Amino acid sequence: MRPLEGLVVLEFCQFLAGPSAGLKLADLGARVIKIERPVKGEACRQLSIKDLFVDESSLLFHTINRNKESFAADLKNADDVALVKKLIAKADVMTHNFRSGVMEKIGLTYQDVLAINPKIVYGMVTGYGTKGPWARKPGQDLLVQSLSGLAWLSGKKSQAPVPFGLSVADIMCGNHLVQGVLAALLKRTKTGKGVLVEVSLLESVLDVQFEAITSYLNDGGQIPERGDVNGSAHAFLSAPYGVYQTQNGYLALAMGNLLYIGQLLDLDFSAYADSKTWFSHRDEIRRLIAQKLRGQDTAHWLNLLGSKGVWCGEVLDYQALDKFDFGMQMKQTLDLPGHSLVTTRCPIQLDGEILTSKKSAPKVGEHNQTLAALINN
Repeated sequence: MRPLEGLVVLEFCQFLAGPSAGLKLADLGARVIKIERPVKGEACRQLSIKDLFVDESSLLFHTINRNKESFAADLKNADDVALVKKLIAKADVMTHNFRSGVMEKIGLTYQDVLAINPKIVYGMVTGYGTKGPWARKPGQDLLVQSLSGLAWLSGKKSQAPVPFGLSVADIMCGNHLVQGVLAALLKRTKTGKGVLVEVSLLESVLDVQFEAITSYLNDGGQIPERGDVNGSAHAFLSAPYGVYQTQNGYLALAMGNLLYIGQLLDLDFSAYADSKTWFSHRDEIRRLIAQKLRGQDTAHWLNLLGSKGVWCGEVLDYQALDKFDFGMQMKQTLDLPGHSLVTTRCPIQLDGEILTSKKSAPKVGEHNQTLAALINN
């Protein structure tokens, strides 16, 4: 039995942040019901990655919405809203990521929903919070990365801002929503009352940068300074930290004693005996290391450095990663009509059990009839 079995979650969310939270709750056993507009469903069904579609919905939609049910309802139609309110009366959790003012028009604000279900946990995802000049603006991952300063932490000093190749704001905000919902469920157990949970993309991506922002706030307002050699990996860490090219690939060197690493590489680092220079002179130190590492293949350096306790690792792309066996069984296959879809599983294990589910993302309104029993019960 999974820990959230018996918990009913209504998801009025689209795209990534809110639905990714629903995915995690579903993996933990919750019954997650997507409330979607009829026919077209939520907008992410047509938002594709590399124009990849499976079973009439985008591959992106399938990756985020497996293990859920779908209830089609027109929230501009009074009869459909009445049915939705009956579902709300049966639910434990409700989440939405509508812009400010939308739920007011529908009549499904937190206060409205409390009148229907006084014990509801009501989760809201916004782009920039519910107050201030940005409250009504839609949140989008790249914009949030850019507004938050995050884009200045990757790449080289001489480069323009470099955004992440992942929707990091959305993903982290979804994680924070799950944390907030679980905490709210515990609070409800103690108080017997509903709880409002609010998260925003901007706050989440600022939280991701807590070490960088804390350093800025307590270091005289010094702007993070990226290194300016290939492979510079962290604006606040000293050499040797970074990624280096080898004879046949790339090697990552994490934090370590530079003088000890110099001995192993047969490099004279006596000029950098003072550890403070490992940061102030990190670019020139990295260039010396880079020149040395290009002389042998990755396996050579992994054997030499790894056997001596140096934190290092090969830099794998997805093709190499797919062949590498970590023993984690992270892939799972979903069952779709006429298709098999390979994706990742929930990363959490409980009592030694790996949490997997073969249930694919639903078609629009696929569960309207079966959910009638929940509505009328």
